[in-house]
Amino acid sequence: MSAVLETVYASAPIDEIIIHTLELRHAAFEGGAIRLCQGFDDIEATLEDGETATFTASGFGVSLPQRSVRGRQDLQFQLDNVTGEALHNIQAALEAGGAIQVVYRQYLASNLSSPAQPATVMTAVSVKANPASVSVIASFHDLVNKAWPNKFYTPDFAPGLKYYG
Repeated sequence: MSAVLETVYASAPIDEIIIHTLELRHAAFEGGAIRLCQGFDDIEATLEDGETATFTASGFGVSLPQRSVRGRQDLQFQLDNVTGEALHNIQAALEAGGAIQVVYRQYLASNLSSPAQPATVMTAVSVKANPASVSVIASFHDLVNKAWPNKFYTPDFAPGLKYYG
């Protein structure tokens, strides 16, 4: 956690509000990405690469991953009272195939020029959508299913192997 967020969490100043944001990326989405922020007002914030993006106000609930020794850490969120547009985008992404990338960021309301800590990039592993809500589970650090060693020793990688044995 960044020093700024540690200070805000420890001292709980009344003039600082932490804004949770989600960005869902997939080629099938209109514009390539859906950006949401928790709250009542849309915000314009600067991303890590310097691009300014508009996050649409939404009432979503987020369950952040816990630090643990499990092989996989999940972030869960649910969007309630969604419109037909959200359902259409999710269905288009599921039909097109490929992974939906989820980016979680935290901003301070007093400083939208950069995220308060580095963005957490995950992949959606479960998406459930109905006309009333969309529920997503995103994961990162899937150590249980990670190949080890992560470099495969093939003749392309290590040309001397084709003469072995």
